[in-house]
Amino acid sequence: MTTAPWRDPALPAVARVDDLLSRMTLEEKTAQLYGVWVGADTGGDGVAPHQHDMTTDYDWDELITRGLGQLTRSFGTAPVDPALGARALARAQRRIAAAGRFGIPAVAHEECLAGFTAWRATAYPVPLAWGAAFDPPLVEEMARRIGQDLRSVGVHQGLAPVLDVVRDPRWGRVEETIGEDPYLVGTVGSAYVRGLESAGIVATLKHFAGYASSVGARNLAPVRAGTREFADVTLPPFEMALREGGARSVMAAYTERDGVPASADPELLTQLLREDWGFTGTVVADYFGIGFLQTLHRVAGTPARAAHLALEAGIDVELPTVKYYGDALNAAVRAGEVPEALIDRAARRVLLQKCELGLLDEDWQPETPETVDLDSAANRAVARRLAEESVVLLDNPDGLLPLSPDTRIAVVGPRAADALAMLGCYSFPSHVLTHHPEAELGIEIPTLLESLRAELPDAKVTFAEGCPVSDPDVTGIEEAVARAAEADVCVAVLGDRAGLFGRGTSGEGCDVADLRLPGVQGALLDALVTTGVPVVLVLLTGRPYALGRWHGRLGAVVQAFFPGEEGGPAVAGVLSGRVNPSGRLPVSVPQVTGGQPWTYLQPPLGLAGEVSNLDPTPLYPFGHGRSYTTFTWEDVDGPETGLGTDGSYDLSLTVRNTGDRAGAEVVQLYLHDPVADVTRPDVRLIGYQRLELPAGGSARVTFHFHTDLSAFTDRGGRRVVEPGDLELRLGTSSADVRHTARLSLTGPVRVLGPDRRMRCETSVAAE
Repeated sequence: MTTAPWRDPALPAVARVDDLLSRMTLEEKTAQLYGVWVGADTGGDGVAPHQHDMTTDYDWDELITRGLGQLTRSFGTAPVDPALGARALARAQRRIAAAGRFGIPAVAHEECLAGFTAWRATAYPVPLAWGAAFDPPLVEEMARRIGQDLRSVGVHQGLAPVLDVVRDPRWGRVEETIGEDPYLVGTVGSAYVRGLESAGIVATLKHFAGYASSVGARNLAPVRAGTREFADVTLPPFEMALREGGARSVMAAYTERDGVPASADPELLTQLLREDWGFTGTVVADYFGIGFLQTLHRVAGTPARAAHLALEAGIDVELPTVKYYGDALNAAVRAGEVPEALIDRAARRVLLQKCELGLLDEDWQPETPETVDLDSAANRAVARRLAEESVVLLDNPDGLLPLSPDTRIAVVGPRAADALAMLGCYSFPSHVLTHHPEAELGIEIPTLLESLRAELPDAKVTFAEGCPVSDPDVTGIEEAVARAAEADVCVAVLGDRAGLFGRGTSGEGCDVADLRLPGVQGALLDALVTTGVPVVLVLLTGRPYALGRWHGRLGAVVQAFFPGEEGGPAVAGVLSGRVNPSGRLPVSVPQVTGGQPWTYLQPPLGLAGEVSNLDPTPLYPFGHGRSYTTFTWEDVDGPETGLGTDGSYDLSLTVRNTGDRAGAEVVQLYLHDPVADVTRPDVRLIGYQRLELPAGGSARVTFHFHTDLSAFTDRGGRRVVEPGDLELRLGTSSADVRHTARLSLTGPVRVLGPDRRMRCETSVAAE
């Protein structure tokens, strides 16, 4: 029997795919360009926007005779036992392979933003917590474990990470981002990509590009980002994750920029992404994003025109289910309205990726595990460590924390006794189980109340909810005040409830008008403070909230960003002192509910000054976080010097733990550019290093700065390094500068290409 060339693994992938394409009909080629969402709800609310009016019924048996590009969320649509789900997916893949002429299975994809979005899978901290940890290697390990779990049940592609940079904290999806700084987002996001890809999973970068810059922080609202904001803030994390992480897929954003939707923008998806950056993977639509070109953006009058615009722009795969890349597209091609070359271009990319995944090999077999454990002890250990590292001690002015082991504690607040307080909107319980109230949670999630009682067994702990998360019900405040008045200390546990499209206070489609605490939680906190009992405020949130109203009136403030299933023990460990807090803010915490939107990346006129009575200075700046130990920074080696515009400079210092317990310091390197061709942020992060030090221990860290890191987009749209003065500022936050090194760059303006250095490498030597 002669094996067709496309089945021969000894041939180059390009040759195999070209041979296969030459044998396929138009319908067989377009079938590789869409997914099918088995079990998606077509009648009511779903887990994606407009799911109810964009999902159509189809004849599965007839459809798969053409082949199939993707299978959508076999595990992430309803509670399915993982082992049974794996076997069901394997059966579906065998049916797909058997039905088509070429026996090619589908790519199975799932959400994996904060863990595999599947029943009984580990719920890790959300990306904003990854940013707070400032620990890319740990994020990479988490992603590797997520990828291994995905692979174990037959999944090939993960729709993560989110690389949007926070521009307005009122946006509902802030919890899904890594922070408000592109360097932090890029380095941590690239680590996640490396971890996922190392497990053989195709990482999908989203949302490309500009999604987080929507007007008024409204989900899907138009983007008003200018050329330089787009080039210098929005795009770098994506470029870094492609170049350094090796991501093999990109998801087009829902939004438009300057009137052009991302899903219909060839300058973005083809010229920039492929021609300038050299990307060779697949571009997938965000769910129903191609249809939105017709229904929401109204740049297409027919389904065929929407499909044409998306294909021409560079979208290879319609997700989550077939509607626009199916029969309407085939008819348009046969009518001469859409060039078949566009179909061939997209199908070639899809099939090349299937070839990489082994799905074109004759001996391919789907995974059929007998047992599956998606929430292993090793998973939980990583989830616990990341949760502990991400907790930020914002304030502890009088040393109220750690709590005494035998004190009387009144735990108050709507987030204290609810397991879902730990989870973001893309966790399976928040994302899917709300539609299946009959199903059990599937994983163990200790509440903070339970965790604190376990952490401090000799303490007398009482509890009162006080008020709901968002409802305006104040009837429980009186009881909460009574419990607080009887205690030595009150722990007020406030924050968000993650949800989708208005069903939560944080999450996709859960945008807010201002940054006041949800519901009447502010009134509850006011009442607790008036008791005179010291109050420890613990926030379990998906975004920062304005806390200036209580500044100086609280005993301590602890911030955790949806810390996952191990978040309860992690936060309780910080309160008890078992865990020395080491998280740093990935987003600024505002002083007042107005005066926003604001992130720390501001040019001079974006800062406080005499030109306006509104002071946007945050209460706690980007990078801020306190510890139960103390650190000194010594022997800074960074003399003033001249440097060419293509030069390097090493900046070293010794960090010493001068306290009596182990702890972690995060040394942050910022750039200040006094004079430039265009206005520049006053400071911006260009490097950081997390240092774990025992009591009395020290380490010497060196930042290897290259002038590429000072580059920006000039008036002509070029990325340049300019001659002139620069300052490298070492700080514990964007506002707390400990040491400054001054450089003078000499030589010509240097224009950078795609091979520029994007990372400030560091080296650490123990002392």
